[in-house]
Amino acid sequence: MSPGILFSFVIGYFIVLLVVAWYTSRGSNNESFFIGNKKSNWMLVAFGMIGTSLSGVTFVSVPGGVGSGNFYYFQIVIGYLFGYLTIAFVLLPLYYRLNLTSIYTYLEQRFGINAHKAGASFFILSRSVGATARLYLVINILQIFILDKLGIPFILTTFVILLMILLYTFEGGVKTIIYTDTLQTTGMLVGLVVCIIVIIKALGTDFSGALSLMSDKGYTQIFNTDVKSGSYFMKHIVGGMFIAIAMTGLDQEMMQKNISVKNLKDSQKNMMTFTTVLMVVNFMFLFLGGILYLYASANNITAAPDDLFPTIALSDTFSGTIGVLFIIALISALFPSVDGAITSLTSCFCIDILALNKSRADEKTKKRTRLKVHFGFAVLFFLLVLVFKFINDKLIIDFILKFAGITYGPLLGLFAFGILTKRKLNDNLIWAVCIIAPLLALLLDMLSNPIWYEKKLHIQLGMEQMSHTIFNGYIIGNELILINGIITFLGLLIISKKSGSQLY
Repeated sequence: MSPGILFSFVIGYFIVLLVVAWYTSRGSNNESFFIGNKKSNWMLVAFGMIGTSLSGVTFVSVPGGVGSGNFYYFQIVIGYLFGYLTIAFVLLPLYYRLNLTSIYTYLEQRFGINAHKAGASFFILSRSVGATARLYLVINILQIFILDKLGIPFILTTFVILLMILLYTFEGGVKTIIYTDTLQTTGMLVGLVVCIIVIIKALGTDFSGALSLMSDKGYTQIFNTDVKSGSYFMKHIVGGMFIAIAMTGLDQEMMQKNISVKNLKDSQKNMMTFTTVLMVVNFMFLFLGGILYLYASANNITAAPDDLFPTIALSDTFSGTIGVLFIIALISALFPSVDGAITSLTSCFCIDILALNKSRADEKTKKRTRLKVHFGFAVLFFLLVLVFKFINDKLIIDFILKFAGITYGPLLGLFAFGILTKRKLNDNLIWAVCIIAPLLALLLDMLSNPIWYEKKLHIQLGMEQMSHTIFNGYIIGNELILINGIITFLGLLIISKKSGSQLY
């Protein structure tokens, strides 16, 4: 199918989104933008969160990683299960009891204004970079396989896609994206299932036969028992648990949707439904990766990990329908992760940094401020995508998990200290701890695996001998976020004092 026809489907899909956005944003205000007036349907939230959690990165990087990492990624998914249980039965009751609009206001109630600002700032940093990394990956695929052939430059593609997202989130916010994310998650999952069926048929086998072929190649191995490996199963499970707690439970984007549900019980049902479906869908992506590598091997196809799925789906071997489904599924995976990020970043900046909810300004002035912030984050996303284009990393999911381990650690430490202790903090030293802790975690990670940083940053660190002396071949994996959180916790303990105040 020609690039022009594929592009027309992208435009048609976006028009559908605009219609949904227009319909759902009628009568919107700041409260509906931030938390959907606390009237969101928990089933829609649970389903829509699948698309937000997975994104275009999962759509291409998880299948692409099977060739070198087998099904090891599922170890992280198992960790997610324990993390989501913690969110449902520890964090959500806290958020509902305190009736929060931004979850970071808890830190102010518990520790003071600096803790509040630090938590919000680390969320803004981490979510801005993580969301734009996901955005870059999908734009790059659309660019390589469709838009370059139409003579459309990368910078224009980025501008237009961000403009599209702005158009359908500008007014409605959470109230709108609950519905658009549901639509887009449906598109992504339909595309995933159809692609699996078609590729299995192309291999001349069935589901069980494909599993058997993957097993022969070693792709279906889930647990890595090499203690020194970065993907050792305990590292992945423990790391996955704390990644889920931090990147979902301490993340305004994800929790903004949860606390938009009318009561705690429904919000907990939402989390458990979301968890069950997410585990199944992640396994399907790993299964897809296995059959993609089988197909590539049988047909002498070579491609970079993140390019494997689009290379096969958009090849002349399959009908144009598969190409259309792939593109729709890909942008369906893209938009929920970006629209939710921009909306939550706007909420966080307005409430946590500007304290718009405490302002005495009229509703019209508040709305004008919120729209300016919303536009400002779109501009920031545009600039960061261009930075990722310059870096041009080929396996984005590795970068995202690494960056999350560094930037979400202070959030993990702050919330853990608030929930697990009754101690008060020296408000003036909180920023120092929250900056020093991730820097120490980063240094430890660089010492553990200097080769990874040398490849990503294209520099020579000269730390190999020191790394061997200190770590003896041990490589820090996804447990980095836990290490970071522990360093933050210990730092906060040092600057704390006893208090008889209520345990939050």
